[in-house]
Amino acid sequence: MEIKKAMALAIEEAKKTMNDDIGGPFGAAILSPEGKIVAVASNAVLDSHDPTAHAEINVIRKATKLIQNHDLSGYTLITTAYPCPMCLGAIMWANIKEVYYGCNLEDAASIGFRDDLMYQIIHDIDQHKDILSLKSSERDTCIKLFEEYHEKNKTMY
Repeated sequence: MEIKKAMALAIEEAKKTMNDDIGGPFGAAILSPEGKIVAVASNAVLDSHDPTAHAEINVIRKATKLIQNHDLSGYTLITTAYPCPMCLGAIMWANIKEVYYGCNLEDAASIGFRDDLMYQIIHDIDQHKDILSLKSSERDTCIKLFEEYHEKNKTMY
C-alpha cells in the first residue's frame, strides 16, 4: 500500500532532519492521483530560521515545482501529524482533498507544540486580541488592486 510506504518515507525523512537539528519530528509525502510518490519533505524550521518551513508546506512546494502546476487536485498528502492551521490552509489552497496523518493535536501538544492552541485561538479570534489583533487598514486603496485583478480576468487559484 503506497500510503503506508509514503508514511514510512515521511517518518524516515523527519527522523533524519530531526536528528540533524534541521527541524521537528514532522515529515510529509504527496501521492499522485495514480498513487505514486511524487515528493517527500520534512520540517526545516530550525535550519532555515523560517517559521513557515513545515513539512506539509515544504512537500507542497516540492511537488508543485516537480509537476509545474500549483493545483494538486486529485493528489493525496500524507503527514506524520495533524496539520497546523497554516499547513491546513496551504493544503486547501493546493486543492488537496485527502490527507492521512499520524499523530493528533493532543500528541503534538504533549511534547510542547502549540497547534491545538492555534486552532482554539482561530475559533475565538476576537477573544485573543492579546495574541493577535486583526485590523483593517487602507481598504479603499487595496480594493482597487483587487478590482484590477478581476477586471483583467487574471487566473483564479
